[in-house]
Amino acid sequence: MNKKNKFILRFREIRNSDVEIVGGKNASLGEMYSLLTKKGVNIPNGFATTAYAYQYFLEKAGIKKEIKRILSDLDVNDIDNLQKRGRQVRKLILSYDLPVELEQEIIKYYHELSREFKTANVDVAVRSSATAEDLPDASFAGQQETYLNIKGEKELLLAVKKCIASLFTDRAIAYRAEKKFDHFKISLTVGIQKMVRSDLAASGVMFSIDTESGFRDAVLINSIYGLGEYIVQGMVTPDEYYVFKPTLAQGKQAIISKTLGPKTRKLVYNLNGPKPVKDMAVNKSEAYKFALTDQEVMQLARWAVIIEKHYQKPMDMEWAKDGQNGKLYIVQARPETVQSQKNMTVVEEFKLLQKGKVVVSGAAVGNKVGTGKVSVIMDVKDINKFKTGDVLVTDMTDPDWVPVMKKAAAIVTDAGGRTCHAAIVSRELGIPAVVGTGNASQVLKNGQKVTVSCAEGEVGRVYDGSLKYEVKRTNIKNLKAPRKVKIMMNVGEPDQAFNFSFIPNAGVGLAREEFIVNNYIKIHPQALLDYKKLKDKKVLAQIDKITLGYKDKKQFYIDKLAEGIARIAAAFYPKDVIVRLSDFKTNEYANLIGGLNYEPKEDNPMLGWRGASRYYDPKFVDVFKMECAALKKVREDMGLTNVKIMIPFVRTLAEARKVIDIMSSQGLKRGVNKLQLYMMVEIPSNVILAKEFAKMFDGFSIGSNDLTQLTLGLDRDAGTLAHIGNEKNEAVKKLIAEAIKVAKQSKTKIGICGQGPSDFPDFAEFLVRAGIDSISLNPDSVIKTMIMLNKKKL
Repeated sequence: MNKKNKFILRFREIRNSDVEIVGGKNASLGEMYSLLTKKGVNIPNGFATTAYAYQYFLEKAGIKKEIKRILSDLDVNDIDNLQKRGRQVRKLILSYDLPVELEQEIIKYYHELSREFKTANVDVAVRSSATAEDLPDASFAGQQETYLNIKGEKELLLAVKKCIASLFTDRAIAYRAEKKFDHFKISLTVGIQKMVRSDLAASGVMFSIDTESGFRDAVLINSIYGLGEYIVQGMVTPDEYYVFKPTLAQGKQAIISKTLGPKTRKLVYNLNGPKPVKDMAVNKSEAYKFALTDQEVMQLARWAVIIEKHYQKPMDMEWAKDGQNGKLYIVQARPETVQSQKNMTVVEEFKLLQKGKVVVSGAAVGNKVGTGKVSVIMDVKDINKFKTGDVLVTDMTDPDWVPVMKKAAAIVTDAGGRTCHAAIVSRELGIPAVVGTGNASQVLKNGQKVTVSCAEGEVGRVYDGSLKYEVKRTNIKNLKAPRKVKIMMNVGEPDQAFNFSFIPNAGVGLAREEFIVNNYIKIHPQALLDYKKLKDKKVLAQIDKITLGYKDKKQFYIDKLAEGIARIAAAFYPKDVIVRLSDFKTNEYANLIGGLNYEPKEDNPMLGWRGASRYYDPKFVDVFKMECAALKKVREDMGLTNVKIMIPFVRTLAEARKVIDIMSSQGLKRGVNKLQLYMMVEIPSNVILAKEFAKMFDGFSIGSNDLTQLTLGLDRDAGTLAHIGNEKNEAVKKLIAEAIKVAKQSKTKIGICGQGPSDFPDFAEFLVRAGIDSISLNPDSVIKTMIMLNKKKL
């Protein structure tokens, strides 16, 4: 019998070309079960009802005309109208039984699946799959229903019928109308798949592309405890992992970022109650542990790469871990439909022009800014109160909220992570969302004017009032790199690195560690080393809160510093990423948690205990060794050998030797595993002795800010003397020209990292004509500087 005329198809009979027969979800499951299990990807077995079975049911029941009548005056912009008609259609479908012959077929294949698992009534997931669902240009994901832990003939048949009715949920009707799909040219098929006992372990979602930036070389994995519905619903803030594909392929420990989520609740089997699943609290000691081991994260990432390669496009996948056999499984895979469709030739940048009071913050979704009046709605039945252009504030959303989400200027939720429903839909709609704020619905008030900003990195902020902002859009399709100089970038924020990588560049000329320490670690590194000796209860409590999940506080510092550096290095791989070692001044270190106990009070920290002088000091050398361990982890364990290491503020040749010797003793030896060492040229002595310094380093980077202050006797922290000069001063330019000359003679690479070339076009021209190899700029200056240099034919 032709596939198209069968009620049921086993997964092994289905291929991805069968979307019109079994829907996108089932076609993908059949394709993977048939072809990817051979490649080691675990897919639970199952079967699917067909489009023919759906149309057969409508015909036998004789209800198609009545459905058309109910929807004849549909107005999706009128929420009351939409809800009423959706309810009528679903009630109509549920009032009819499935044809007996279809019921018999479903039961026959269910018992066949049960025999495979040596049980009378196997537990299954029953999932809807529309024949136009999961197409690359029309994401219908989440529009229909799923039922978990279904056992027995009666329960299965009811779940199948409920799935059929869910083709006419309010959100599905509205979505089809928006995408101009005919309601009756789409069929609803049902996938019946062996359940994975993730209620006893973990589950989650996974993307083979970064969902925020569209960066294609990373796999994003989210994980929670229990069944996977809670991750999409936003009930739980998940753990988050990024895995870097190129070094994963080399067999490296390619997890470049790990963020612990407070997984306080889970959805589990309800073995004794009337409903098949129930909510349950997670033990506190478990909630603050990662739900997956590093080995499991890597296994999932490898599968993501296999699946993406098979489909030849970025994929959105769901996975589950079985608590009974300990195995991982892929339970769904569909094309990613937002970032993969983005026009990467246009760089769009949103920038706040005003400062304001932050009311709440959470995880940023996207990189846009939105303003409007707050509309707090806690129940979907009240969404008709929402006005177009308002900011939707709620606990969490599910697909029933989609009609109103389309009208919002921005979305703010109490719960959820970057892969919850609110995040997925806001990305698709192109509006900013801040999720997982914890208390937005309590703090924000109806009618309050707010600005929702997702343009400041991974942290999304909701500001009081309507702040001014600008949007820059630049078409980079025909932008050429300057002929005589490389344009590199200064990057300090790891969470922005993927976005910055799309700006034309020749790599990173200055990757700063200070932002990572300030924003990710927040604790003075010596306080982490001395954790067991600390007496200050307030400091201990702060450290405990930040380092949740880490018994070894030293390892926390190493891991978080490594992850921050790795995010930047991966974003620009295989281009050079020159990482400057920590260059905090004493006053800046003192501001870290526990820092006051370790830092001297200096009258002029700019000229004090900073840069190289700290690294070999007995009071700091153990901290420096942790920094070396982080860099070694990035280069050797993660495989990011594009990282070069730069030493700042080296006053003397002896200092350079001491620091190089310590680095070598910690496994960072110049020339081994392609390691190159750079030095900041920012003190006049660096220029005077440039020839001698060049013997110890592979490259120089001119720090024009410090070189200017030390040449002219200025304190750049004190603005009173700023009028005296900048890097355009002739004395400073002479030193820079001399440094470039010596570098050329000694075949040492030389660049500059600072805003001078961007702020002063004539200074940029001077540098290029002097023969500098590279100019490293802040990301927002790169394009305009390239355009300027091209006009001058430099």
